[in-house]
Amino acid sequence: MMEARELGRTAVRVTRIGLGMAALGRPGYMVLGHADDLAGRTAVDEMRERAHAVLDAAWELGIRYVDAARSYGRAEEFVATWLQARGLPPGEMVVGSKWGYAYTAGWRVHAEVHEVKEHTPAQLARQAAESLALLGPHLRLYQIHSATLDTGVLDDAGVIDGLARLKAGGVAIGLSLTGARQGDTLRRAMEVRVDGEPLFGAVQATWNLLEPSAGPALAEAHAAGMGVIVKEALANGRLTTRNHDPAYAREMAILRAQAERLATTPDALAIAAALAQPWADVVLSGAATAVHLRSNAAALDVALDDEARAELATLAHTPAAYWDERSRLPWT
Repeated sequence: MMEARELGRTAVRVTRIGLGMAALGRPGYMVLGHADDLAGRTAVDEMRERAHAVLDAAWELGIRYVDAARSYGRAEEFVATWLQARGLPPGEMVVGSKWGYAYTAGWRVHAEVHEVKEHTPAQLARQAAESLALLGPHLRLYQIHSATLDTGVLDDAGVIDGLARLKAGGVAIGLSLTGARQGDTLRRAMEVRVDGEPLFGAVQATWNLLEPSAGPALAEAHAAGMGVIVKEALANGRLTTRNHDPAYAREMAILRAQAERLATTPDALAIAAALAQPWADVVLSGAATAVHLRSNAAALDVALDDEARAELATLAHTPAAYWDERSRLPWT
């Protein structure tokens, strides 16, 4: 059985690796090789079958945490139908989801706009009701989707009140982060109190070998009792063998060399680097196939040594450069 631990002060129990549904709930996503994975099989029934197959593989590997969002197309629906088909009671596969973005692609790969952000009390009320209608008591963690200081969501009394009511109803509350100022947003979130108690029990942040800048803030949050979920550990596929961009020749050469030396794969090594962070409770795999999920999960067997740590530390980009490039990744 895969190692499990409590996610900070939430009382939610998670495994070290979780399954993210971003690439499984909709036909278009900004990750290298997504179109190759789907191989044109993007009808709703075909995507549901694929999602169920990958969820089956996750279960067999011992993964017991799955991450969805209202904007991930039909991700919540696919998880709900899988849970029902397998007859799993609440708590056997812990489900986290997120509100704040609406899916607008209309099940098209090449949509002009794939999702629209709205951090308002009305959006929270609407999307929380939708998530609960699909997932019911399986939903154990509900997060603000990509909170930033710019939206003012952390200072919106209506949002804070709505989240507090969800928490009082037994759902743990967290937030996910995005952008070059993840650390600043997280530190502001740590200040939010309701009746004298911290509102947020967990944070989901981007951390990977190309963009490790949130590390110090995540360490602070973990020390303060928040659970930490790492997303995008493979940098949307840029830390895998699918990255043939000449601009990444140096990074991929280092990653490949260290993976070969440690008898593993580049993707498993990149995820192992995230798992090795002392503040990381769970690292999400965004795999869209069972084969890739198994390769990602092999990270649990990778032991980083001093040479690997030193070499991999040289892969970091500046946050501004990383997030600028990420914003320009194509949806395929």
